[in-house]
Amino acid sequence: MKLFFREQMSLIFIYFLQLFLILLVYWLDGYRNMAVSGYAAILSICLLTGYLIYRYIRNKGFYQRLANPLTSIDGLANDSQGAGSPLAEGLQQLLKAQYSHYKKGLHTYKYRLEDHIQFINQWVHQMKTPVSVIHLMIQEEDEPKFKAIGDEVDRLKKGLEMVLYSARLETFDRDFYVETLHLESTVRSVTSSQKRLFIRKRIFPSILIDVHSTIVSDEKWLSFVLTQLITNAVRYTVKENRKVYFRGYKRGKNSILEIQDEGVGIPASDISRVFDPYFTGENGRNFQESTGMGLYLARQICEKLGHQIEIESKVDHGTTVRIIF
Repeated sequence: MKLFFREQMSLIFIYFLQLFLILLVYWLDGYRNMAVSGYAAILSICLLTGYLIYRYIRNKGFYQRLANPLTSIDGLANDSQGAGSPLAEGLQQLLKAQYSHYKKGLHTYKYRLEDHIQFINQWVHQMKTPVSVIHLMIQEEDEPKFKAIGDEVDRLKKGLEMVLYSARLETFDRDFYVETLHLESTVRSVTSSQKRLFIRKRIFPSILIDVHSTIVSDEKWLSFVLTQLITNAVRYTVKENRKVYFRGYKRGKNSILEIQDEGVGIPASDISRVFDPYFTGENGRNFQESTGMGLYLARQICEKLGHQIEIESKVDHGTTVRIIF
């Protein structure tokens, strides 16, 4: 109703202005019968009121549609509210045409994105082959330069895995398998795959998990999350001969995996943003290898798996990350 009167306000103003001018002309011409003039003005106003009522009834649905925004773009194609008048039908046809162009553009973008993701996946798999070959070529060598090459190969492998899992995150529902896992063996398997990282930094894993503790998750995605958490824990532990603790315990109906390091910790001003993409914070400026994507991907994957992830930290006292299953 308000939208209708706002639209007709100029018409009502012009109407009363021209009515006043006509009556003024008759009065200046010497016509002094005010009763007849008033009667004519009332009839004219009644005709205007009738016209406005007719216009409102005819376009009531149209104005209601304009006043109430759509809750979903998909409801636009089948929305017939407001049809009945030429203006409403014209607007509806325009909106349907725009919706059609929008869907066409969206499908085009979707296909391009899928092609891009497929290309990324293929590229990563192709890059894994030479990386694996380099690793095999140097694993029997003991010279310091070969150990340095091995460290760089490990960084390449982790970088490729991050690219691969980032690309697959949008199609997560096509690539996961939920099963019952032994938490202790899963953690031990991941820490074993990262032994070169532990040795290079002279940091030791301490696994304090009941061998009978089980969780329900996807082993591949969970292993990637644990790898990111271990990489962070070791990277930000600057002192040698420190430990990274892995603790598993029950809290009510939930199983908890706690990963605690003895590193530099996270400043209080950064703790609320560590799960944001590309956020590196104060530590990222001191440790050049930081990408700001590890914890972001960890949280995204945990949410898709139905897990929760928490983080606590204190500067110079280390960081604790909990995964709640």
